[in-house]
Amino acid sequence: MREGLSAVGKVARPFQGRGRGAKSPALLIGISATLFVTVTAVAQSPPFGVGRPPTPEEIRELGSAIAPDGTGLPQGSGTVAAGRELFAAQCARCHGPGGEGDVGPRLVGGRGTLRTPRPLKTVGSFWPYATTLWDYVNRAMPFDQPGRLTPPEVYAAVAYVLNLNGIVAADAVMDATSLPKIRMPNRDGFVADPRPDLGSSPRK
Repeated sequence: MREGLSAVGKVARPFQGRGRGAKSPALLIGISATLFVTVTAVAQSPPFGVGRPPTPEEIRELGSAIAPDGTGLPQGSGTVAAGRELFAAQCARCHGPGGEGDVGPRLVGGRGTLRTPRPLKTVGSFWPYATTLWDYVNRAMPFDQPGRLTPPEVYAAVAYVLNLNGIVAADAVMDATSLPKIRMPNRDGFVADPRPDLGSSPRK
């Protein structure tokens, strides 16, 4: 019985830290910590000398969001006519001259297709708020230079896309007051989010 207990005790202690090549746990932890600090410092250093820290204004712009009711929209305005010129210069190469789509997604048409086997989701058929269109264009367009458009240019682009979809007239002027009043065709096509912290009904 004693021999058996002795054997079990030996099995339970396979590593005793003995031998010429063994390292103490404290030494191994110290080496690991040193390597971690060294690798982290190298990874965070700017070895190529490119780029710069963002300015507070740039961080603020990236973090801004336009609410469905228009909260956050900046000053400025844009017309359908101005948007037509801007679209031809900045947007048509991806979305097509009339918003019919090319390398970029289609922006017009699709009304009445959402309940069909082949729904076509466009600004006119799917998007519930015109203010969301402003926010997206402002953040992400043009695709190769996102954020380069000024607020009046964004208003103009939005006015033209809405006009292409027959939502606003050709003489419409979009600004922080008029844009939130636009009622999109699919405004009521979304269901309420059931999570209690987000409210019980879609925003109107």
